Amino acid sequence: MPRSRRSRRTLTVVILVVLSLSLISLDQNTRTHSLTSGVKSVANDVYAPLRQGVLDIISPIGNFFAGAFNYGSVQAQNERLERTIGELRAAQLEQGFEKNQLREITALQNLPFLQSLPTVTAQTQDEYSSNFTATITLDKGRADGVDVGYPVVGAGGLVGRVIQSFHHTSVVRLITDGQSKVDVTFGSTNQYFGIVDGQGPSSSMTADLVLPHTPLTRGEHMYTSGLDAASFPPGIPVATVRTFHTSAGASQETIDVDPAADLNQLAYVDVVQWVPST
Repeated sequence: MPRSRRSRRTLTVVILVVLSLSLISLDQNTRTHSLTSGVKSVANDVYAPLRQGVLDIISPIGNFFAGAFNYGSVQAQNERLERTIGELRAAQLEQGFEKNQLREITALQNLPFLQSLPTVTAQTQDEYSSNFTATITLDKGRADGVDVGYPVVGAGGLVGRVIQSFHHTSVVRLITDGQSKVDVTFGSTNQYFGIVDGQGPSSSMTADLVLPHTPLTRGEHMYTSGLDAASFPPGIPVATVRTFHTSAGASQETIDVDPAADLNQLAYVDVVQWVPST
C-alpha cells in the first residue's frame, strides 16, 4: 500500500512537469496565448505553495554558503579598519604631545622676568628623585653654553640650578631638593625677605627666617631677591604661599609654599647664562 501511494505521487509529479513543459511550448505560440493563459493561471495556483516551500529551504542554505565564502573578506576588512583606527589614535596622541611641547617652548620664549638675559633652551632627558633628592638631566652641557651655577627656569618660574656640567649634558638640582636654598623677597613693595628651603620632592617647601606676624596672604608670590652675591638674578618667581601661622613663642613664621613653576611639566627649560656679581 505505501509503495502504491509513492508510485501515484511520482506519477503526479511527472504529469505536472510534462504539463508545465507543454504550457511553456504553447505560450511561445501567440495564437494559443488566450488558451494557455487560463491554464497557466491554474498551474500557478497549484505550483506557488510548492515553489515557495522549496525557496524557503534553499535560501538559508545559499545564504550560509555565501556567508562562508565572504567571511574571509569581511574579516580582512575588519582588520584593516582596526589598523586604521589604531593609526588615527596614535596620530592624535602624537599631535597632542607635539602641541604640549610647542606650548612649553612658546611659554619659555615669553618670560618677562628674564628681561634680556641670554638663555639656552634644553630638553629634559632624565629625572631622579628620592625622599630628599630631586634632580633632572638636560641634553645641553659645556659645549652648548651651559655651566655650573647657572639658574634654570620654566614657564612658571625658577626650576633650579646647574650643579654638574659635562660636554653635552648637565644636571640640575631642583628647588624642591633637600639641599636647595633660595633667597626670596615678597610683600607689596618687596620689603620682606626670607629663604625658601627644599624639603625633598615628597614634602612641602618652606619659607624660613621670616619674622613672626609678618603680613602674608595665601597665594602670595615670592621672588628671587637678587641681593649681592645671590645665586639667582632678581625678580624670578620662586614660590607661592600655601599656609602660614605663628606659633606661640616662635622666633619665626611657619610658612609652607608651593613651587611657582610646574615641576611636573619640564620637557623643556631655559638655562640662564648668568653668574652672580663679585
